[in-house]
Amino acid sequence: MISPPVNEQELLARANLIAGYTLGEVASYLNITVPADLKRDKGWVGNLLETYLGAKAGSKPEQDFAHLGIELKTIPVDAKGHPLETTFICVAPLMANHGVTWDSSHVKYKLQKVLWIPVEGERTIRVAERRVGSAILWSPDSEQENILKQDWQELMDMIVLGQIEKVTARQGEVLQIRPKAANGQALTEAIGEDGNIILTRPRGFYLRKQFTADILHNYVRSKMTSSGS
Repeated sequence: MISPPVNEQELLARANLIAGYTLGEVASYLNITVPADLKRDKGWVGNLLETYLGAKAGSKPEQDFAHLGIELKTIPVDAKGHPLETTFICVAPLMANHGVTWDSSHVKYKLQKVLWIPVEGERTIRVAERRVGSAILWSPDSEQENILKQDWQELMDMIVLGQIEKVTARQGEVLQIRPKAANGQALTEAIGEDGNIILTRPRGFYLRKQFTADILHNYVRSKMTSSGS
């Protein structure tokens, strides 16, 4: 077991060490078997990098490096560095959500500081041969947080008012709510339009691909600017 990093600098140093290496090389270092594909192991890449970096949260609803206030997010990208999928943040609270504000929300807690690690994700590349990219330590600026807050508020208002079945993935500029479950049969309680409890599919908050693409591309631009100055 790798011990948790003692500070932000150590975490970044560990992440930077594997930039350019393949998932197979990282897995070999940790004596972990690489799956042939990720159809049944969707969270494998994230779990591999959590293990390597010394994250301890596991499935607990806290930041991956809670003692540092940092969340880890691996993000599969294409050859141009563009995200291939939306990014799951946390489960949407469908019950017992009265009085929850943006400042006390789990979305803000998870996104206050994120270590993004892009990984090659195109299916034509064998899992073991996919390379790890440069890590990015990011916190939302005031403009980004305002957009996130506005989306969160609009989506939570619908949930609280019993309109969960009317929420679609099209709503929200950068934040969206989508079903989040291992299979379509999983159900959870929510408030219906008449105020009574209904059963519905669990939902999760996700970041849209364009939002995470902007984070990655802004980082690349800033690196190019600093190297050119």
